[in-house]
Amino acid sequence: MNRTLQILITFLIFISCDNDDVNVPSSENENSTFISAVDISSYPEISNSNPTFYDLEGNQNNLLTILEDNGVNTVRLRLWVNPSNEHSGFNEVKQFSETLKTNGFRTWLTLHYSDTWADPSQQVTPAQWEGLEYTQLKDSVYNYTEKVMTEIQPDYIQIGNEINSGFLHPYGHISNNYQQFKELMDTAISAVRVNESDTKIIIHFAGIEGSNWFFNQVSFLDYDIIGLSYYPIWHGKSLNTLKTTMHDLSSSYNKNIIIAETAYPFTLEWNDWTNNIVGSESQLILPEYPATLEGQLNFVKSIKEITQELEKGIGFCYWGAELIAWKGNQSTDASPWENQALFDFENNALPALIEFKND
Repeated sequence: MNRTLQILITFLIFISCDNDDVNVPSSENENSTFISAVDISSYPEISNSNPTFYDLEGNQNNLLTILEDNGVNTVRLRLWVNPSNEHSGFNEVKQFSETLKTNGFRTWLTLHYSDTWADPSQQVTPAQWEGLEYTQLKDSVYNYTEKVMTEIQPDYIQIGNEINSGFLHPYGHISNNYQQFKELMDTAISAVRVNESDTKIIIHFAGIEGSNWFFNQVSFLDYDIIGLSYYPIWHGKSLNTLKTTMHDLSSSYNKNIIIAETAYPFTLEWNDWTNNIVGSESQLILPEYPATLEGQLNFVKSIKEITQELEKGIGFCYWGAELIAWKGNQSTDASPWENQALFDFENNALPALIEFKND
């Protein structure tokens, strides 16, 4: 780590500590329960390339140790039903979850109910479930969710990922097939409640616009936590709107609320030949949050404070913390996210990690 970066980190740590008394967490957000999470779903694959990571002092260390030392207490992992390879499949996620628990982390699973990415633009039914009679599909959903609960036993579980339009299309489309959407969600939730009463259930919506309509549609569900994705590139550049929306949702539906996904760049440069998702100033919140080390830190600090200041705010999760350019700097099929990871292009931990501590 170069000397300039070390000086900047020292300065930012001082500023962060000096301002600790400005935004005191509410009584419901005690340090032991506030969720400081990262999504590192690709780490099992990345670790196969044996990358070397460095902590904030420039010392080589294990990725999980670096995260734990900086206050991360929860790790979020995606789970695909039958992916094209073993990554994000049941066996990998089960094994990694066991490793995480051994290292003292709480685990948070996001069940995509798909063989691949599920998000507002696609919710593809797993190949082995396609063409099933509806009653058979419900059985498959129950049995699969039950297996997750009995064999992996997460602390938090999402029923679907960014299910703005429902899940398991076309069976569970929220607008075109609302009754089946409701029944499929109830089926999955029942499998959680019957097998592990302590696991908290999250319902996850991507963005701000339309969120009140969505959570009104799912008000019948037995769940614990509202989860929102917030990326400025897709969901608007007003943190005030984010905060107001979170307050209104948690108050209207009497639920705890969490930012389930967020991220921000520390640079607009790139470290491999895979196109990055964020790469221009037009995608940033300017001038408050430039694509710099300090800009990334301040964005994470603001996200954390927004959640802490809400009566029912319980935490936040940073997505893609581990997504370095792990296949080399000429790879065209590696990381579209290395400029938004929590490690720089030399795999040094970035100052934004400071904000995951809650003491």
